[in-house]
Amino acid sequence: MESSSAPQVIKCRAAVAWGVGQPLVLEEVEVSPPHPMEIRIKVVCTSLCRSDLTAWTSQAQASLYPRIFGHEASGIVESVGQGVTEFNIGDHVLTLFTGECSTCKHCTSPKSNMCQVLGLERRGVMHSDQTTRFSIKGKPVYHYCAVSSFSEYAVVHSGCAVMVNSNAPLEKICILSCGVAAGLGAVWKIADISEGSSVVIFGLGTVGLSVAQAAKLRGAAKIIGVDTNPGKFETAKAFGVTESLNPNDSSEPIQQVIKRLTDGGADYAFECIGDTDMVSTALQSCCEGWGLTVTLGVPKTKPEITAHYGLLLSGRTLKGSLYGGWKPKSEIPLLIDMYLKKEIRIDEFITHNIPFEEINKAFELMSEGKCLRCVIHMPK
Repeated sequence: MESSSAPQVIKCRAAVAWGVGQPLVLEEVEVSPPHPMEIRIKVVCTSLCRSDLTAWTSQAQASLYPRIFGHEASGIVESVGQGVTEFNIGDHVLTLFTGECSTCKHCTSPKSNMCQVLGLERRGVMHSDQTTRFSIKGKPVYHYCAVSSFSEYAVVHSGCAVMVNSNAPLEKICILSCGVAAGLGAVWKIADISEGSSVVIFGLGTVGLSVAQAAKLRGAAKIIGVDTNPGKFETAKAFGVTESLNPNDSSEPIQQVIKRLTDGGADYAFECIGDTDMVSTALQSCCEGWGLTVTLGVPKTKPEITAHYGLLLSGRTLKGSLYGGWKPKSEIPLLIDMYLKKEIRIDEFITHNIPFEEINKAFELMSEGKCLRCVIHMPK
């Protein structure tokens, strides 16, 4: 690429968080050109994920401010860095909060999606050189998951984006960048549940309802949803939940209720809240011998899990799941094709469409439990 046509610094607006829990502020930021093996994307739509909210309120990374959150996004490639051959200007893409380099030990194994090169980034910088691509008046602005889609333009590693069918609506499929895909994969890839099985889901947010949808499509006979917000129960029924339980309405531990409803325990349990204490409850809700618990939630506090060894000694299994086990670049396009063929539901997860200028409203709605996914639309 000739120097005269090389990508230049872009000035655009981004929703910048200046401190823990502080409302986001629309600021003019400078976005660097893509470095080698990176692409710069014009963000079209981005959605708010629960993990954005969790990170925004967490004191664990209080030093990583100012910061731009956001990782579920769709957009159009604006420019490409040196060495990028798989993307061209104008391609439609989804961002990926965990990448796929295609060459490391994990990427070449069918057993894992934990890329050793482009895995989950927690330090607020880019994978390649540990610096940022955003700045305000010459001072760096930190990233989130090496994506930071709450900006009109964002730079990501080419391994942290996947090209999508140009016929797929970008304002819908952005939510496949994390939550919905995670729930589907947890059922189909991690648990690989069997037809006729019993399933219990702790937490009926976007991830939990994705688990319900996947379990229904796999032919589960009983799908029990557990949540303290009864306002979610009617929606849960539409996604396949056959019975909903509110722990606050029960005089006995919820695991005992579940064991009674499933003749000794569910075949599969999915923890979709991000509460490590609930992992033990999920294990206790599974049957002896083959009960499997899959944990998907991102803990808000207390990351350590405590469970009685007897739960495992009796044949129960606990498994973790990141992004539903999907190899992001290789397999997410399959989900988009399923959506275009109307084999999976996505539109129903989008409860609110919000202009970029009102992004703080999305945080309020999620904090109050009044939404599944808020899709934030960038100015055209």
